[in-house]
Amino acid sequence: MPRRTAALLVAIALASAAAAGCSSAAGPDPAGGSSSGAGAAASVPTPVASAPVASAPAASASTTPAPTDSASTEVPAPASSSPPAPASVSVRGTVTDGLKSPWGLAVLPGGDLLVSERDSARILRVPAKGGGKVVAGTVPGVTSGGEGGLLGLALSPDFATDHRVYAYLSTGSDNRIVRLDLDPSRPAGSQLGSPTVLLSGIPHGPRHNGGRIAFGPDGFLYAGTGDANDRSLAQDRDSLGGKILRLTRDGTPAPGNPFPGSPVWSLGHRNVQGLAWDPQGRLWASEFGQDTWDELNLISPGGNYGWPTVEGTAGREGFTDPVAQWHTADASPSGVAFADGAVWVAALRGTRLWRVPVDGGRAAGAPQEFLRGDHGRLRTVAADGDGSLLLLTDNTDGRGSPRPGDDRILRLDVSAG
Repeated sequence: MPRRTAALLVAIALASAAAAGCSSAAGPDPAGGSSSGAGAAASVPTPVASAPVASAPAASASTTPAPTDSASTEVPAPASSSPPAPASVSVRGTVTDGLKSPWGLAVLPGGDLLVSERDSARILRVPAKGGGKVVAGTVPGVTSGGEGGLLGLALSPDFATDHRVYAYLSTGSDNRIVRLDLDPSRPAGSQLGSPTVLLSGIPHGPRHNGGRIAFGPDGFLYAGTGDANDRSLAQDRDSLGGKILRLTRDGTPAPGNPFPGSPVWSLGHRNVQGLAWDPQGRLWASEFGQDTWDELNLISPGGNYGWPTVEGTAGREGFTDPVAQWHTADASPSGVAFADGAVWVAALRGTRLWRVPVDGGRAAGAPQEFLRGDHGRLRTVAADGDGSLLLLTDNTDGRGSPRPGDDRILRLDVSAG
């Protein structure tokens, strides 16, 4: 088993203590906070950037055997401690408002948007050039409550020809991934076909349901799941809970997965809620911590990210350390996107947008915060084709403090300086 590389930490001023309990789910979350203003970086309270440290998963457990030869867990060398390049964020405008508990976001060919509402189970179509929202339809079989409901959305890589939409949703007994056809020529409210279940049996609970899905550059569907409030599931390779899954478009385990016959791509996760790829095809994922550290991870096939044995950077053999981490009061990281040489992270409890500059597969400096408290809880961030970012607020989910017009989709201009 390879020797573990020492993690390099770049500490910044500690200004707040972590609250005990679930990062975004242990009781009410503050939605306010002082405003930093668009376009200016506020002081950074408690994040730490560190180099990812990886070794093969521990061989002791039948639940965590070493990956096959096809799955490498090698990651780049430690990060530079140089300061990040200057960056700016400004709000170009509001794309739409009046959303209720929005969660998933997808950009259609031509620029229109699809957005899911967690509790109503509706999928809405938002015109790219403005105008009224259209209810595409309501997904049947969804059970809302707690952190469950209609969650992530993803478009087929061939959406222009097959018109297929993928959704991650909760039922009364499990979480599952379904596929639906979208026909915008039909009347509003009936544009969705009947769902086809692709994968069921993902553990479901009142908290930690994961829910983010996205197609990777390899054409396969990735899904971030949670431990459903049962921490033992994250290290159980036979469970779909606390994992990142890699699937074909029909929901079967993708070829080349590290554990033959299994959809599991990585394990040891508490609650994955963000997935994004950089231009080199590296997968980045955000993860809720419990009492101390939220994480941004660089994902390797077969990698074990430590939960519940470790939380945050631990330097322990058999586990992969995060690239960046935050105290839970400052983040509760949800959606992530890659733009301008950095990973952008939408923070729920932290009510801000984080920028983590990266150099290859490592942090190139300490995370920077933007929009602190300006728009409340931030659920999803996505890159649009024009170089802007789309930012989805989530103040109507029962934990935020809704403002007039909430919730909304904002369009951001970002620059690395």
